[in-house]
Amino acid sequence: MTESNNSKPLEKFSGKLSPSNMIAVTGVLVILLILLVFMYFSQNNKMVEMERVLTEEKDSLANELKSMVHAYDTLKTNNDTLQAGLNRERERIVQLLSINASNAQLIKRYKSEISTMREIMKSYIVQIDSLNTRNKILVAENTEIKQQMKQVRNANTELSKVKEALTDKVEIASVIQAKDVVAVPLNKKRKETTRISLLDKIRVCFTLRENPIAKAGEKEVFMRLIRPDSLVITTSPDNLFEFKRSKIIYSVNRIVDYINQDIEMCIYMDNTGDFIVGTYSVELYLEDNIIGKTTFMLPKK
Repeated sequence: MTESNNSKPLEKFSGKLSPSNMIAVTGVLVILLILLVFMYFSQNNKMVEMERVLTEEKDSLANELKSMVHAYDTLKTNNDTLQAGLNRERERIVQLLSINASNAQLIKRYKSEISTMREIMKSYIVQIDSLNTRNKILVAENTEIKQQMKQVRNANTELSKVKEALTDKVEIASVIQAKDVVAVPLNKKRKETTRISLLDKIRVCFTLRENPIAKAGEKEVFMRLIRPDSLVITTSPDNLFEFKRSKIIYSVNRIVDYINQDIEMCIYMDNTGDFIVGTYSVELYLEDNIIGKTTFMLPKK
């Protein structure tokens, strides 16, 4: 009896659960395990989704940066200061591409940087467009100025040609001509002769013609007396005058005061002993022009 009574209190403290209690505890543990597994997979899925979103965002931003690098490569300008700015911003984008953004905070910074760079690039595009527009205007103005200069040069060339033609005409018109040129062999009595043995002088008379546009004043007329064998008879080997930029010999000369009116005059050539039988030519020169010609003949005895 005594043993039976002592066993009941020991049974209360034995630590063993009854089957019903064991089932209840097991059920609770299973439910907790299920909840933990669910929470684990749910959290894991959220992490995977977040990583996927971050990766896509990073790739999208990286592609945008690459596009901006390409855009900067296409932006060109002759302005050194502007070009230096373009190069600096391009290098900044390249450096940003090298950053391995792996969390939301860095991605946010990434997006902020790109937004700023996009605005800067827009500013550069506006500046370059403005410069290009200005350059086109300057090129057009330069082309117009060149065309105007060409037209002016052409006009000046035409004016020079007209001026030259007019100058030539004036020079031709201003030449003082000789008319009625007559050469006569004379003897010592100032009578005409055809005999060389009686020849004393050759007289060449003519009229300097009126010319209102010629310059008045003293004029020096040169006469060349040319034998049948083309030898120029002269009173001195030093008798030289300039004609068409050359020095040629003359026979005799005479100075006359010309007042733009007809003036009759004569030039005499002494017999130098160089006369021969045949036909002679007489040429008159004034101011670099031949102004008159004639011939005469000394026949055989």
